[in-house]
Amino acid sequence: MKLCKGEIPAALTIGGSDSGGGAGIQSDLKTFAAVGVYGTSAITSVTVQNTLGVMDIWDVDVSIIRRQIKAVAEDIGVDAAKTGMLHTTEIIEAVVEEISLWGFPTVVDPLMKPKGGASLMTPGALVTFKEKLIPLAKVVTPNRQEAERLSGVKVRTLKDAEEAAEEISRLGVEAVVIKGGHIDTPEESVDLLYEDSQVKTYRLPRLDSKLTHGAGCSFSAAITGLLAKGFDIKEAVERAKRIVFDAIRHGFDVGKGYGSVNPLAELHLKSEKYAVIMALEEALEKLNTRDEFFELMPEVRMNFVYALPRAIDIKEVAGFPGRITFDGKQLASVSRPRFGVSTHVAKTIITVMKSFPDIRSALNIKYERDLVDASVKLGLNVLNYDRRLEPEKIRRTEGASIPWGVEQALKELDLRPDIIFHLGDIGKEPMITVLAETPREVLKKVVKVLKNR
Repeated sequence: MKLCKGEIPAALTIGGSDSGGGAGIQSDLKTFAAVGVYGTSAITSVTVQNTLGVMDIWDVDVSIIRRQIKAVAEDIGVDAAKTGMLHTTEIIEAVVEEISLWGFPTVVDPLMKPKGGASLMTPGALVTFKEKLIPLAKVVTPNRQEAERLSGVKVRTLKDAEEAAEEISRLGVEAVVIKGGHIDTPEESVDLLYEDSQVKTYRLPRLDSKLTHGAGCSFSAAITGLLAKGFDIKEAVERAKRIVFDAIRHGFDVGKGYGSVNPLAELHLKSEKYAVIMALEEALEKLNTRDEFFELMPEVRMNFVYALPRAIDIKEVAGFPGRITFDGKQLASVSRPRFGVSTHVAKTIITVMKSFPDIRSALNIKYERDLVDASVKLGLNVLNYDRRLEPEKIRRTEGASIPWGVEQALKELDLRPDIIFHLGDIGKEPMITVLAETPREVLKKVVKVLKNR
């Protein structure tokens, strides 16, 4: 059931409601919005649920489920749909009949057991699920445990996942994606796509996070939305994996159990990037309002950086290309701030953020003893490290010196840092780095230090 040409694509989620807002149709609708499709829903069950688990389930009458699907398909249209929680045999059979009637491409997310609490599929429903729903699916997206139940194959490794995917494909589905969150690949999360007897893997770093509630729902919803927009399965899976990776990294730490993913993280980050650039431009303007700032210029020049929330790589830190220099009249940069252009100061802030995630901005300035003394007198937390003690292995490793030094400084005093400095070494200029939550707060600290030097 297609929309009129030129209209926004529409995607339908058929599944359960999560009162905690992290999974189910709530997660699906957020994800549809994130990928740029119009989201609609047909609720199959209402769950009593939070971050700790599912406490109770109330199933919607199958006639109401049918009418919800019909109402959406007749009026708005369905470019692609997904199924989530289908609790009973009767619900599965009703959904199968509606999918067959309307003929929209469907992604099947075989929800069986949440992280905690009641089962999302009654024991007798699995046979109907395998025999009637999966053959209608364009894509099915089981995790390791679900793949084992659907295939009968014990899944521990990627080779096992490939065997399970091949077995599931024999049920008639066009493509199988086995999610790698629970597969034994310690450094990476590897999703496996089996399509047309071919295997493709999708790899991203494994995240150590409890903000994973709704990750599976968001993944299948992202695939659905992208299929609705005309992406092929391989492209849809690749983009969906990145969306969920960001959704976990920037998830919501709510509740007492597993926090929720943030399907809109990609959109929020785009907005945050703009705010970061604007804040740095404002900071450079402020630097030019006081003559004494010019005197803080080190020989290697300075850079002012600002990281995105939860940044883990210098590509997620904005700074000034070519650093900030003094052109004889004012402090200037060759161009506007950009992400990924700073190395030393960016590595400083990335290392600090591992211990203090809210400290996201830094400015390096010329080392002078009276600046350090003024900082101490003001009660700022001043940390330092000795570059002469740098291990030979660190010296020989490109880009390892700054993280090593900052880690040493943080270990030495175990304080939230305001200032980190070092006295240099052969060929290395002594340097002070001022740290704070934002560029504006960095400048406030610098002004206080200058007034008290």
